[in-house]
Amino acid sequence: MTILFDLDGTLIDSTEAIVSSFQDSFEYFGNTPPKKDEITKLIGYPLEIMYSSLGVDEKKVSDFVTVYKKYYRQRSKPMTQLLPNATKAIELASSFATLGIVTTKTGLYSKELLKYMNIMQYFEVIIGREDVTNPKPHPEPILKALKLLNADKSKSWMIGDTTMDLEAAKYANIQSIALSCGYGNEQEFFQFTKYIKRNALEAVLFIENLV
Repeated sequence: MTILFDLDGTLIDSTEAIVSSFQDSFEYFGNTPPKKDEITKLIGYPLEIMYSSLGVDEKKVSDFVTVYKKYYRQRSKPMTQLLPNATKAIELASSFATLGIVTTKTGLYSKELLKYMNIMQYFEVIIGREDVTNPKPHPEPILKALKLLNADKSKSWMIGDTTMDLEAAKYANIQSIALSCGYGNEQEFFQFTKYIKRNALEAVLFIENLV
């Protein structure tokens, strides 16, 4: 059994770190920063897509991303928390499955966060934005994780809080569970999955009952 988790909105809440880093990057370049809700509705997409969606000129996106990462790395640990029952979910999942992380966050920062939260040891593979050419919703990140884990697709699951996680799972030909505790739109979930749970622990319990 293999279970892949998204990070933001699935296991962790780093909303304030992300929002403040975005807003400060806009101010750094003398631009009016976007409102919080404009940013949060885009969380889960790669940074370059988020900045483009927020009106940054394509030629300047990479500069904004560089500044964002500078701010975010300083804030990620003190301004990020594990979601309620996330640790229980991870511990339970590790008792019957091999675990991995598939995220559009930078893999380097993700590993630092997981170590800081003392849960890195539960995961056999971390696939971040820099590890793939095509991020979610493309299936490449999931397929890469499955290959590295030598996983059986028929016994593999993706747990995430946005349609990007679910769409990637669908086209990677594995099952998925959507979580309502994150940033996604519940009304859109059923396009890609049959299952919606409130949090990661409920999702893991559901999978355990199928084993």
